[in-house]
Amino acid sequence: MLLVATDPAFALHDTGPGHPERARRLEAVVLGPEVAGLADAVRLIEPREATPAELSLVHPLDYLAALERFCTAGGGDIDGDTRASAGSWRAGKLAAGAGLAAVEALRRGEGAAAFLAVRPPGHHALATRPMGFCLINNIAVVAANLAASGERVLILDWDAHHGNGTEAIFWDDPRVLYVSLHQYGSFYPGTGALDDVGGPGARGTTLNLPFPAGATGDVYLRALDEVVAPAVEVFAPTWVLVSAGYDAHRADPLTDLRLSAGDFADIARRVAAFAPGPGRLVLFLEGGYDLDALTTSVGASLAALLDAPYRPEDATSGGPGGQVVEAARRQQEQLRDTTSA
Repeated sequence: MLLVATDPAFALHDTGPGHPERARRLEAVVLGPEVAGLADAVRLIEPREATPAELSLVHPLDYLAALERFCTAGGGDIDGDTRASAGSWRAGKLAAGAGLAAVEALRRGEGAAAFLAVRPPGHHALATRPMGFCLINNIAVVAANLAASGERVLILDWDAHHGNGTEAIFWDDPRVLYVSLHQYGSFYPGTGALDDVGGPGARGTTLNLPFPAGATGDVYLRALDEVVAPAVEVFAPTWVLVSAGYDAHRADPLTDLRLSAGDFADIARRVAAFAPGPGRLVLFLEGGYDLDALTTSVGASLAALLDAPYRPEDATSGGPGGQVVEAARRQQEQLRDTTSA
C-alpha cells in the first residue's frame, strides 16, 4: 500500500499570477496515481501541522515567528523568486507536518512507502532564510526529527535544482547522508559542486552529482549504481527520504535536462532499493513545472514503487554527464580509502 498525503490548504499558498510554482501543480500531481491505474493501491492520509518544537530542530523559533507575522500580515514578495501569502504559514506547517504524519503512519505498519503532494516546496529553504520558492525545509524537518530519535537518514534529491538549503542544514551532521543529482553550471542556485563533500565532522556525508545540460536517464542510473549505491551501503540508512522534483523532465520550462517519465520510473525503483525494508521510504514533492510532465512522471515513479506496469514514455540515453559520474566515483573511492586508513 502506498500512502499519499495532500490537503486543500496547500492551494491557499498563493504565489500570484504567472508564478511557475502555482496551485495547479498539485492538481496535476494528484492525477498521477489515477492515470497510472493505482487507485486500489493508494490510501490517502491527512497531514498534520508540524509543531514549533519539531520545526525548531531546523529553523530557529525567531525565524518561524517572523515568517508567521509576515504571512499573517498578508505576505508579499520575499525575493525575486519567493512569495508568501496569508495562507502560506498554515500551508508551510502542513507541508512539513505531512512528512511527520507519514513517518508515524509507516511506523504503525500502514503502508510500504509514502508520497507527499505538498506545497510550498522546501529544499532551497535555509535555516534562517526562505529562497527558491521555499519557506520551510520540509524534508529537513522530517530528517532532523528522525535523526533526533536515533535514525540514520539518507536524503536523495533528484530535483533538477540543487537542494542548497538541505545540504547546508546537514553539512556537518554525520547522521544524515545528503545526495543530490542536479543540473550544474550557470544554473540556479549555483551550489552543489562535486568537491562539496561535507563539513569536518561529517566529511563524505554530502555527495553531489552536478550534471551538464542535456543529461539523460542513462547517466542518472549509472550514477546511482556506480557512485550512490556504494556510499549508501557504507552509510547504512534506516530511513530514505526523497526530494522528488520532476523538473529534470525534458518538457520542463525552467531546466535543460532531458529526462522522461520512464526515467523517473527507473530512478524511483533504484532509490527505493536503498531503503532497508518496507515502510522506510517517503517522497516529498519539490519542483516540476510542466503540468502534463508532472502527471505522467509522478504516475510513472509511483507505479514503479508498486511494481505496476504504467510507463508512458521510454527511458532516455545518449546525453552528456559520464565524466561527472567517473569523477564522482573516483572521489568516493578516495574518501572511503581516507576514512578506512
